[in-house]
This record gives sequence, structure tokens and C-alpha cells, in this order.
Amino acid sequence: MIGQRESASGAHFAFTDRWGGVSAAPYEELNLGGAVGDDPGAVRTNRDLAAKSLGLAPDRVVWMNQVHGADVVVVDEPWGSSPRIPSVDAIVTTRRGLALAVLTADCVPVLLADPVAGIAAAAHAGRPGMIAGVVPAALRAMTDLGADPSRIVARTGPTVCGRCYEVPEEMRAEVSAVEPAAYAETSWGTPAVDVSAGVHAQLERLGVRDRERSPVCTLESLDHFSYRRDRTTGRLAGYVWLD
Repeated sequence: MIGQRESASGAHFAFTDRWGGVSAAPYEELNLGGAVGDDPGAVRTNRDLAAKSLGLAPDRVVWMNQVHGADVVVVDEPWGSSPRIPSVDAIVTTRRGLALAVLTADCVPVLLADPVAGIAAAAHAGRPGMIAGVVPAALRAMTDLGADPSRIVARTGPTVCGRCYEVPEEMRAEVSAVEPAAYAETSWGTPAVDVSAGVHAQLERLGVRDRERSPVCTLESLDHFSYRRDRTTGRLAGYVWLD
């Protein structure tokens, strides 16, 4: 259920795989995305199961309405029963014990924490969001609240790798003009984009030294959901919270 989990100085990071839930095909099993066509009751059960496996109360997890942009919101509490969850791709909190979640199925889930300042963030960085600067925007929101980039711990989870993310040459040129580190080539020799490399280059330029990226390629791994591979599929989640 939880494919990767790590704790560092009071900060906790976790990424799910696709197993251990109740969703039926083609969302089997642990689909955590509520807007992909799965049964809403199954998604609620899956979110409860995932949270409890991490020792979290399901109602203390904040989710986003992700739109491939660069908007950020600071949160102090879950949305509760509000029908108007903001359309953002990064959330930041100063509330210890409040978990932030990001959904992906090839995009880069970015988890950030400054345990000393007590500030955490989660960001959804697909190709459009990486170009738009969602990760720098999340960092700015954190530093505005008192975080220090030299203390920030950054973890990125399973994502489609640069060897598999084939794009037209024109698109690769557009992306690499904004972020040269994202320039890539597939394993079969065609133009590609490495969004994770682009995200880590942005973090490095902003002074974040403690960075790690998952070795898992979602397109290659049948233990993970991949939109590029399957189109109709579930969503993985990354979680970050502070003690």
C-alpha cells in the first residue's frame, strides 16, 4: 500500500503504490483520485485505508483540486464539507500534524518540509506545472512563512522517467527553453522530457540541498498507476506532515 516511507527530523514523507485498496478494474486497487471515474465510496474507503496505514486520521488530510497550474494556498485545516476546494497545485501549512496530499499518475509529486520552522508543502508538478513554476511558487510561500531553503527536505515520488516520456521535438524545445535540465531522450532515441530532473534543478537553484528522487518510473512499473500507459486508471498519492 505504502510504496515508500521516510521520516527525517520530525518530517514524514510517504508515497503509495496501487495495491491494498478496494477499487475494481481499471482502478484496482488503491485508487486515491476522486475525479477519474471510480466509485466515490471506493475512493473514500481507499483514502481511509491509506491514512490509517500511516497513522493519520483520514479527516486530517488535505487534498487539492489539481489543474496543472502554479497557484499555491496556505492551509490550516482540512476543507471539511466545503464543496469549493480551491483549484491549486501546491498547498503549504504551518500546522503540525496536518497531512498534505498530492495526486499523480505520471506527474511528479513534490513533498517539502522545514522541520525547524514547522512548515510543510506538497506540490503537483506535471510538465505544464514545472514550466509554470509551481515548485518555486511553493518554495516562496514556505520562505514567506519563515522556512529556510537550506533546511528544507525535498522528496519526489514515482513519476514517468525521461527515458519513457516521449514528446514531439517542438515540445521538448519549448520545455528545455524554460528548464534546460528537463531536456531528455527516450531509451529508443526520440525526444523526451524529464520533469523530475527539471524539478530538482529548480530546487537546487533555490538552495534546497537535501533532495531525493524516487527511482520508480510509473510507466514501467505495473505496481503504480500510469496515465500515459493506461489512460483510464487510478491515482497515487504522496503525503507529507510534521510531528
